Amino acid sequence: MLRPKIAIVDYGVGNLRSIHKALETLGAIPEITKDRRVIQRSDAVVLPGVGAFGDAISELEKISGAIYGAVDAGIPLLGVCLGMQLLMSQSEEDGPIEGLNLISGDVVKLPNTVKIPHMGWNSIKIKRPSPLMKGVKDGDFVYFVHSYYANVRNPNTVIATTEYGTEFSAVISKGDVFGTQFHPEKSGDVGLRILRNFISIVVQSI
Repeated sequence: MLRPKIAIVDYGVGNLRSIHKALETLGAIPEITKDRRVIQRSDAVVLPGVGAFGDAISELEKISGAIYGAVDAGIPLLGVCLGMQLLMSQSEEDGPIEGLNLISGDVVKLPNTVKIPHMGWNSIKIKRPSPLMKGVKDGDFVYFVHSYYANVRNPNTVIATTEYGTEFSAVISKGDVFGTQFHPEKSGDVGLRILRNFISIVVQSI
């Protein structure tokens, strides 16, 4: 199989090495980078991340042009955890603060009726088919670590949901832009299947 080059965008947050290792294990050629040229020349882009929305978007603004350019060129993009939240229109964390607005929605805090952060394994409910979720079953468990979630405005962009205090988007998709609120690289065989599916999407787009 063709080994796609995947740019893992380094914007000063954690969780870079684990997703790099997972993608490499699955046969891709990942590179952690903040170089605009590397991002634009890649076959796919991954926005990983654990941290605060405000700090992240401030750093990301320096290279956001390369990300928009990649998306406009049809290069697949995957946002993971904070990376998925950054795809939204805005966030109430440290804000309101504008996001990348690649998918219409707002990032809001989990309800105070549950322990925050949400940390651990939760099952997902698949709402509609997606190549990203091929082979993933309704009720499969994945690993979450977050205090905020994406309240997506268009339900057609919601691929799967989970429940923790409220029902919210666990997987989203719009065109070649994808997002997972959970960490696929920490979600065992189910997470690796999702990353393998993403690589397949990338290969088909080359």
